[in-house]
Amino acid sequence: MRWMVTALALLILPALVWAQSARKRVAEGNELFSQEKYDEASNKYQDALLDDPSSTEIQFNVGNVLYKKKNYEKALESYNKSLNADDPLFQSKTYYNMGNTLYRNGKLPESALAYEQALKLNPDDLDAKYNLEFVRNKMKENAQPQQQDQQQQQQQQQQQQQQNDQKEQQEEQQQQGQQQGEEKEMSKEEAERLLEALKENQEELKKKQAQGQGRARVAKDW
Repeated sequence: MRWMVTALALLILPALVWAQSARKRVAEGNELFSQEKYDEASNKYQDALLDDPSSTEIQFNVGNVLYKKKNYEKALESYNKSLNADDPLFQSKTYYNMGNTLYRNGKLPESALAYEQALKLNPDDLDAKYNLEFVRNKMKENAQPQQQDQQQQQQQQQQQQQQNDQKEQQEEQQQQGQQQGEEKEMSKEEAERLLEALKENQEELKKKQAQGQGRARVAKDW
């Protein structure tokens, strides 16, 4: 029995040592984090992960460091890993931080969803409620300029269409005016030709009359 207990103790003892080592490194990392020494804090958290790779708490702290360093995509990866925790309040905090990270990354709809998840797990989280309303109002503000831009585009398109229609009408009127002008010119030419023809007929008549008046009568030979 002693060998079995001793063997069992030997198996458990390293795990306890690793857990104590990880907690110590996390505590040191937290102290550095509070001093805004984020690179040094990150090193402590990474060392702690070597001791306890499955720790959701360490992943949460790593995500906080990455958030402070504005590495939002990597921060989200760490927060996702920390969602494996069994504690609903811890999950709520993780969703809350994810909401902040998504907001900073310009993903407002996703940010709102994260805050909603945080509130489902912890309805009393006033910060999550405030941030959710803030993000929703921000989304509405962003939607208004888009609607205005769409309206302006529609107005510009309508104005452009009106201008095109007016231009087409002007071109049609100009073409009709040209056609009418050509018709008028043709009528004038025809009138001049008719006048010329009348003049020629009158001259011929005058010549015939003149020839008839000047002809000598032949006397009868009795």
